[in-house]
Amino acid sequence: MFANLKPLEIVLIILVILLLFGAKKLPDMARSLGKSARILKSEAKAMKKDGETPAGGQEPAAPESGQTAPPAPRTIQAAPGDVSSSRPVSEPGRASQQS
Repeated sequence: MFANLKPLEIVLIILVILLLFGAKKLPDMARSLGKSARILKSEAKAMKKDGETPAGGQEPAAPESGQTAPPAPRTIQAAPGDVSSSRPVSEPGRASQQS
């Protein structure tokens, strides 16, 4: 479909895109497209990694000592452009331990 494009036609298409979106918005659009591609790639890797089992085909064994590690503190992630930082979330039923 696009194999028959000549250099003049490509230049015209680029000019039309510049007129439609403006020169200021194109770098932002390209940046967000690249960011989205990176996120999609990392999520695909994570899904692939979650589907794999450890070597030997066995599930990981529970710790020998019978004790489990304490859970990691949960955090609230700031929205893009938000100036506030991530902060810990208190667990329901637990009192905040601040001094």
